[in-house]
Amino acid sequence: MRLTKSTDIALRIAMRLAVLGNREDAPTTREVAGAVQVPYTHAAKVVSRLQHLGVVEARRGRNGGLSLTEAGRTGSLGRLVRELEGVGDVVGCEDDPPCPLRAACRLRGALRTAQEAFFAALDPLSIEDLVDAPTGPLLLSLSPRPEG
Repeated sequence: MRLTKSTDIALRIAMRLAVLGNREDAPTTREVAGAVQVPYTHAAKVVSRLQHLGVVEARRGRNGGLSLTEAGRTGSLGRLVRELEGVGDVVGCEDDPPCPLRAACRLRGALRTAQEAFFAALDPLSIEDLVDAPTGPLLLSLSPRPEG
């Protein structure tokens, strides 16, 4: 199974925010995007989704910036990835045109079981778990790439 680019970006942003903690000089979306090396426009969409899920808090204005909520820090990684990825099938059995085997296919069920095992392996983990050494120190060393 391969995660969508959006989920990958969301996890990288959440991990970056986890190591920064709730600082007074909270990073902006642009700064986080630069540090995790993703386009600002993609990061902005992902931050909006993470806000909607209650994972990230975004404050506007002079003392604004991004921070990870407690739920974002300690919540189940499996639940978060399920939310970000959605509950669709791994393969496109109902695509246009639909697969001719769909009425009697055992592959769809086997792949759904494998997908749930993938998510279940992430259930006991949190974003906080992901930023233990050596990842946390590396995340702290990342600086935004220059605009231009």
